[in-house]
Amino acid sequence: MSYLDLTNNQLNPQGYWNQPLQSLDSPTAHELALFDQNGYDLTDLEQRYAVMNLTPAKAHREHRRALKAHWFTQPERVEGAVLNHSLLFERKGYSGEALAQLERWAQTNPLVYKIIKMRPKWGLDFSMDYADRAGNVFEVLHWEYDGFDFDEVAERKQQLELRLAATDWDDAAAGILKRKDQWHHLDFFAQSDWKCNYFGIVKERFKMVIWE
Repeated sequence: MSYLDLTNNQLNPQGYWNQPLQSLDSPTAHELALFDQNGYDLTDLEQRYAVMNLTPAKAHREHRRALKAHWFTQPERVEGAVLNHSLLFERKGYSGEALAQLERWAQTNPLVYKIIKMRPKWGLDFSMDYADRAGNVFEVLHWEYDGFDFDEVAERKQQLELRLAATDWDDAAAGILKRKDQWHHLDFFAQSDWKCNYFGIVKERFKMVIWE
């Protein structure tokens, strides 16, 4: 059995925020600190724009916040194939009045250009683990895919969710465990390639730098 439930959540094709903040003060360096140039974590300034544009960020590991939604979910399990996480991610660019506001602020705080120069980005993240009472623990599949072209990422989402939803994950984990000598000694990227080949899916593509 797959033990997975596919949600109805979809990626938003709108890549830009255009509503400005109700503020005349230039943002501080603190509001642009911990800028994530290749992922989806939002700075404090981005979080303020998210609220103004009616897409508030959600908590994502301690101080981190991101635009995310569940992709697949799973009833609680403690052994066998256990879903670690399955998420849809977004990162917005800026247009209209919001962009004009940022460009004014950048004249006194050039760090604002970090926000101005961002391209909209969408991401898919699926992580299935395995654990049993014999002490075997490993990632069955951890697949991430980012892109700046919404249509391309949406097409990958559709392709992968058909495959992922149809997979018997306990059976898949048993097959990978039997072949442990083929992948366990490999480094991170080589293991990823091996597992993508095993499942017959496109290779991962992630950590794409968001600046123009």
